[in-house]
Amino acid sequence: MYEKEMVMNGYNVIANDYYTHRDLNKFNGELENFSNLIPEGGRVLDVGCGAGIPTARYLVKKGLKVTGIDISEKMLQMARKNVPEADFFKKDMMLLDFDDNKFDGIISVYALFHVPKQEQFKIFQNFYRILKPAGILLINTGISESEGVSSFFGVPMFWSNNKPEKTLESIKKSGFSIIFDGVLQRGGEFQYWIIAKK
Repeated sequence: MYEKEMVMNGYNVIANDYYTHRDLNKFNGELENFSNLIPEGGRVLDVGCGAGIPTARYLVKKGLKVTGIDISEKMLQMARKNVPEADFFKKDMMLLDFDDNKFDGIISVYALFHVPKQEQFKIFQNFYRILKPAGILLINTGISESEGVSSFFGVPMFWSNNKPEKTLESIKKSGFSIIFDGVLQRGGEFQYWIIAKK
């Protein structure tokens, strides 16, 4: 698929540069809120884990068992170095084949907007399937409906967003109950955030 190749190849090229310029503490509050909702020693899936920082590293330090997935091999190599306590695998979030009721939490931040917006509902349904009963989901997406390609750290990058109302409706239709939703400004950017429960 054209978009997937673009995202994968793009992040393979820009991985180091991207992390050099990233504010790695901008959503620590959300990570804290999420980790506080997960049982002690619980299993968490980090979808679109990138280089493992800040998300996987933060959650591991909280005593959680973290599995990270990404489609960029370069990002995964960095993640394995950055967070040796977690497990990282090359997987496509559109094709997650984990067992039912496997994870206590799923987190996917700064990642969903690289997937075609019409596919996102299917992803949320799959997240619901692989979460344990009462499992917690944390996601963010963009704040307006859009789809297209733009230059990102000098490479072409694919972006796709539903409007927040559509994302919220998709999460609810997947079976989740909403704990929090809202637009938050983090690191100078606005994103739409949801915390939900199975």
